[in-house]
Amino acid sequence: MKTVAIIDYGMGNLHSAKKAVEHVAPDTTVLVTDNAARIREADRVILPGVGAIRDCMAEMQKQGVDQLVREVSQDRPFLGICVGMQALMSRSEENGGVDGINLFSSEVRFFGDDLTEDGERLKVPHMGWNQVFQTQDHPLWQGIPDGDRFYFVHSYFAEAEGNADMAGRTHYGVDVAAAVARNNIFAVQFHPEKSARAGLQLLKNFTNWTGTC
Repeated sequence: MKTVAIIDYGMGNLHSAKKAVEHVAPDTTVLVTDNAARIREADRVILPGVGAIRDCMAEMQKQGVDQLVREVSQDRPFLGICVGMQALMSRSEENGGVDGINLFSSEVRFFGDDLTEDGERLKVPHMGWNQVFQTQDHPLWQGIPDGDRFYFVHSYFAEAEGNADMAGRTHYGVDVAAAVARNNIFAVQFHPEKSARAGLQLLKNFTNWTGTC
């Protein structure tokens, strides 16, 4: 039986993610755990995250999760979600500047307090459904139409411009990297567990993904 470990470091939407994965892959054992040995034994690993990146990174470093992520993201399918995606970047400008795990070279930027589109001011945080346009042909997009909608909640975003690892793009005042991918790692800014059919399909694809493109 396949095993998916959702890393519990106290900063994530853990149980809704667990229920969503169990729903799409009933033959899979889904663990919400902070046990490093069990995470290392899992076939697939998910790094969730909500809240401020400073708090997330502080907890990861306190518990050694940052080093564990560097380890387990090298040799099996690995999925980052929301702040879990941002933590994989090199640096975020949130909280005066916070270094990430640096699996991707992108920086995380603030939308700003005066974000506008066509002369209208946009609310920050960006909260709601947005189209995601696929910029890489990737197994995790299987069965998901290009331009399908996913659910976002965030005030900071990974840069889209010049991002060689971008796998999906959305637009909210500026172009945003909605997903990034490299080798066996895939990470998304949106919440697949809250994104209805498209999000469940992405999670199902993840449970079947071998980690190769």
